[in-house]
Amino acid sequence: MREQLLTTLENSKNYTLDVAAAMPENSYNFKPANAGWNFAELLNHIAYGICWWQDNYIKGTKTEWNPPEAKNNKQDVIANLEDAYASLKNTLDTVKITDNSIQGFHATLDHITHHRGQAVVYLRCSGITPPDYLY
Repeated sequence: MREQLLTTLENSKNYTLDVAAAMPENSYNFKPANAGWNFAELLNHIAYGICWWQDNYIKGTKTEWNPPEAKNNKQDVIANLEDAYASLKNTLDTVKITDNSIQGFHATLDHITHHRGQAVVYLRCSGITPPDYLY
């Protein structure tokens, strides 16, 4: 089971990083009309969400929702995503696999997928063909 979760996580990480890489640095502040976040803020939300969902629903450590100030440049945003995914991988490597931790993992992935889908729309609105979906 652990190997399956780690494979799923690796696929999610690779696709999320591909989406992040597809947007040019000078468009990281882009947001479609009436969108709440720009592209950088959206990806920062994904990264923080990984850590928050991990704490609350995989580790069982209740953590308040208190995101740090968003990173604004492409390199920092991608590093933030890589760190969040590395933290989740470390948790999956060490946590006892239970029904609750599996449910928490899937809830975390659902959150990532939801917002990554928004990021794909941001790419399309910018005239960029998104990377092929990885599963």
